[in-house]
Amino acid sequence: MSHSPDHSASNFYAGGDVSDADIGISDLQPSDHFPPLDESLIKRLIDSEHDHMPQHDYLRRCRDRSIDLTTRQDSIHWILRVHAHYHFRPVTAFLSVNYLDRFLSSRSLPKAKGWPFQLLAVACLSLAAKIQEPCVPLILDLQVLEPKFIFDPKTVQRMELYVMSNLHWRLLSVTPFDFLDYFISKLPSSPSNSNFLRPILSSSSDLILNTIRVIDFLGFPPSAIAAAAVLTAVGESVDLPEDAFYERANKEMVRSCHQLMEGYLVDTCPSARLKRQTAEPPSPSSPVGVLDAAACASCDTHSDNRVSLSGSGSSQAEPPNKRLRSSASDVQ
Repeated sequence: MSHSPDHSASNFYAGGDVSDADIGISDLQPSDHFPPLDESLIKRLIDSEHDHMPQHDYLRRCRDRSIDLTTRQDSIHWILRVHAHYHFRPVTAFLSVNYLDRFLSSRSLPKAKGWPFQLLAVACLSLAAKIQEPCVPLILDLQVLEPKFIFDPKTVQRMELYVMSNLHWRLLSVTPFDFLDYFISKLPSSPSNSNFLRPILSSSSDLILNTIRVIDFLGFPPSAIAAAAVLTAVGESVDLPEDAFYERANKEMVRSCHQLMEGYLVDTCPSARLKRQTAEPPSPSSPVGVLDAAACASCDTHSDNRVSLSGSGSSQAEPPNKRLRSSASDVQ
């Protein structure tokens, strides 16, 4: 879970218009014992979560290939690698992809040589880092791990403004991480509560990050993804008090999301095979499992939605202050 961000920076990038519902639970310090959280805050987050999702037809457009899924996956792949390189918080990667998908759901990009998507990915990651991270690399330093293109900071900053404008300045998005403490607090208590719940939090966080590479999860709101992640992390080791657990979340939506996680993130993705809880907390893996997720091709998309690289598109004018790195390899 993230520590409290610098809200002076948050206010600047959110246009200074930040409501209580815009400040998520992931911004708060978690307790070792996951106490019950403010139900009114949870209700406000759920009421506003659809305002922080891509437009309603975005998943359909992804499925019918109106969105360039291959380039989108390359962008997400690069974001995850940079995220792991700098040991950013889990919510930073999720927020970056949230910005990217929300932007693409309302605006199209030219498909010229791949640079528009690369510029969008850099801008989205830069914005998310400024919202969530206490220390943010310079824009040039953020463009690591052999991207095809390196953009001048002023070019990235102009793209950041364009992204923010298209997102209506809603950068403090509601994410599944805002609900993790809440759903974990609904699990039964035990004498070794913290030893049991901390691995649940870690596994749930890994699962949430893995969802950003499977387009089917775009159809679920953040609360359903969070609840499903906790259910998947717990497995069959806990008798769930359903009345309390589904008090806020849509039961059928959570169950559908849970089934998708079991099918695409647990059964097929080695990085998401959950560490069953023991008396001793498990040793940490790579930062929130991102390196493993980045290496796992089975998480790229729903198996029915894979696409192959298309031929080169028509030539477009290049943006100002962009340098093509002719010696750089493709993003792996």
